[in-house]
This record gives sequence, structure tokens and C-alpha cells, in this order.
Amino acid sequence: AAATDLESLAAIQSAYEHCEIRKGARNFVFADGNPEARVMILGEAPGRDEDREGRPFVGRAGQLLDRMFAAIGLARTAHHADEALYITNVMPWRPPQNRDPDPAEIAMMLPFVTRHVDFVNPDIIVLMGNTPCAAALGKRGILRLRGNWTEAFGRPAMPMTHPAYLLRNPAAKREAWADLLEIKARLKR
Repeated sequence: AAATDLESLAAIQSAYEHCEIRKGARNFVFADGNPEARVMILGEAPGRDEDREGRPFVGRAGQLLDRMFAAIGLARTAHHADEALYITNVMPWRPPQNRDPDPAEIAMMLPFVTRHVDFVNPDIIVLMGNTPCAAALGKRGILRLRGNWTEAFGRPAMPMTHPAYLLRNPAAKREAWADLLEIKARLKR
């Protein structure tokens, strides 16, 4: 609650010492992209590449994510809000052995995520995988949830399968494309 903007939120969260995950992480990974973006992607947690670089979605899955959203005219490097993406994660630190964050860790980060969403104020939130769905919706089961509009943090939200899943299961890319087209249509309305 003491945070007044994204910069102060990042400072407060990076200094937060009550989450055990942070002890094994190399870097605090806050966000990337344009905070004015209409679309905010909420991912799970940094992986090895993200922990090394200090930015979300920079490994193979992140490269696929960039290509996916470029296909509907959105990019984290775009300056104009209508073409931009803003990307963050539920967990700002890499969990040991890339394990999934547990419910207590997700609950611990939820106030930070909520404040983050409030500051960015996106038109649409993309819940990229199970951990964001658990945090924002209190539900897991991304293969059942994906492709169906819902509401998260008081905003329209689209659950999508994580790009890492798509790398392991290329046949699922067709469903991801349908989800991207839904997002594009919603932005045009």
C-alpha cells in the first residue's frame, strides 16, 4: 500500500524479505515492456534465462511469446499503447529447480500483483499459465480455462497456455492462435 507508482512498487517488492524463494534467485525480475500498454501479460515466475537477465520471458518461451503477440500487432518494444505489451510475473524470483510456486508463495505475492495491475491499468490481462490463474482466479487447470474470457483484478482476462507448454506440445499452437485472435478482436471493440 505504501507504493505510489511502479518504481516504488519495484523497490518495495525487491526489498521484501519474507519469501524464501528470493534467497536462491540471482535477480529480482520485475517487468518488461510499456507500462502504458493496453495488454498486460501475467506470467508464472522467472526461469533460468530470466533470472540471469533480470527480465521476464527472455528464453525460448519468451521468444515464442514475442512471435505470438507480434502476429496480432503487439510488442513489448512498442512505444504506442495500442501496439504495446507489458509483461510481469506472479513471482519476481526464480523458484528453486524451476518448481511451481506453492499456494502460500502465490498468496504472499498477490498484494504486489494486485498493486502492479492497478498501476498499469490495462484493458486486458493475459493469464499465461496455471500460476497466474491460481493467483487471479483461485483456479488451476489451464487446459480447461484457456480460451474463455473471465475477469481478473476487475478487468477482462484471457487465460492462455504458457509458451513453454506450446514448445513441448506444438499441436496446441492452433488453440493459442484462436486465443490471440480473441484478444485482437476484443482490443478492436
